[in-house]
Amino acid sequence: MQGSAVVLGAGIAGLATARGLLRAGWTVHVLERSPGLPGTGTALGMWPEAMHALDRLGVGDEVRNASVEQRGGRLLRPDGTEIARLDLGRPVRLVPRPALLGALAAAMPPGVIAWNTPVAEHAELPAADVVVAAEGIHSPTRTALFGAAPRPLGTVAFRGTVPGPADGVTETWGPGRLFGITPHDAGNTNWFASIRADLLPPGTSSDGAAQLLRELYGDWHAEVRRVLDVLEDAPIDRRTLLDVAPPPSYVSGRTALLGDAAHGMAPNLGRGACEALLDATALVEALTAAPDVAGALRRYDDARRRPATRTVRLARLANTVSTAQHFLPVRNAVLAAASGLSRLG
Repeated sequence: MQGSAVVLGAGIAGLATARGLLRAGWTVHVLERSPGLPGTGTALGMWPEAMHALDRLGVGDEVRNASVEQRGGRLLRPDGTEIARLDLGRPVRLVPRPALLGALAAAMPPGVIAWNTPVAEHAELPAADVVVAAEGIHSPTRTALFGAAPRPLGTVAFRGTVPGPADGVTETWGPGRLFGITPHDAGNTNWFASIRADLLPPGTSSDGAAQLLRELYGDWHAEVRRVLDVLEDAPIDRRTLLDVAPPPSYVSGRTALLGDAAHGMAPNLGRGACEALLDATALVEALTAAPDVAGALRRYDDARRRPATRTVRLARLANTVSTAQHFLPVRNAVLAAASGLSRLG
């Protein structure tokens, strides 16, 4: 089947869907409220299934060339001693967000993406066979269709990049907060901090974040302090962490929800970008293989809603466990035992 699609949002899910449908002979219009692709952004984990999706979209090699491969990581205590060593069992590639978005957008014909084009009402949309709602976790389309607003996780994240290579992947877990370090690319470090919201002073913002982070993490181990020492020279992103309660369907009429609009999740599993790519390729396959739009959208919903819902729930649990304030020795012992069983397996 071929037809026409309007894609709301030029993020990962929107661009991947647009690229896939264009390659399948569809007419596509992408409407994006921002003025262009972002020039900055932290590293995203691309699991093997996400790399397979990118290969099918024709950009896998470009993403590999811009990425760093990792096969495991370490969970640490604030003093640097090891809680557990995690063997992923399969490679994960870390790619900067701008590189991923740039690869997806690079081959779009001129005029496909309309920048600076916010959409307030569906009645304003161009006529199309399918509407792809990929506007992110605050999706007005999802709210209009299902009334599902984002829900707070009780944590606040700070993140950014700093110069210098990272020595692998680590997450350091302390009472009520964590600090993560990963490679961004060959010469830069990606970092993120997640803190229970009730531990932060009222009115905390990105202004003064470097000093706040030094107060919260300044007595942690040397790898964390190396990042803290150079924060003044790099922008810091601050955001309240949210996820989305699973809606009853990812489809309503001719509209499909994708990516964070469908299943915004806590970042702790590093799966958000992967799930968006899996959404996109599943929708493209369904729309090109089914004889009609209604059947294709049912097929997409059947393929993606249950697995993505499981990931949302696991990510929420991981967010809670990683920033726990009580029973930390018990938590750490369980993690160490689970890591040992994993290695034996």
